[in-house]
Amino acid sequence: MTRTDPDRLTRGAAVEAAAQAFLLARGLAPVAQNARLRCGELDLVMAEAGTLVFVEVRYRASQAFGGGAASVDASKRRKLVRAAQAWLLQHPRYADAPCRFDVIAASGDPAAPTFDWLRDAFRADEV
Repeated sequence: MTRTDPDRLTRGAAVEAAAQAFLLARGLAPVAQNARLRCGELDLVMAEAGTLVFVEVRYRASQAFGGGAASVDASKRRKLVRAAQAWLLQHPRYADAPCRFDVIAASGDPAAPTFDWLRDAFRADEV
């Protein structure tokens, strides 16, 4: 399976949509999704009580090898922080908003995944 495998892209889009619905049901508001920037992509940008939340959605069919959360390593965290900084430069109205980085680790059936929501999974000043 390659990175451009249509089944993989369809599965990823379905899991991201389910993750967004999961967060909406918990009171977060959508700001942006699939924001593509020169330095990377942000899966979801949400807002919660005045805080801008950058959400990385990681799907794994099983929890073997640590599951989706384990795949957000130091390199991925640095890329997410750079992408968030670039996004903020493009959207200056959010420049002074407090920000956090969450990870949604999805697993199981992609049509009805289970989620492990890691709120404040890491901080920009830690990468």
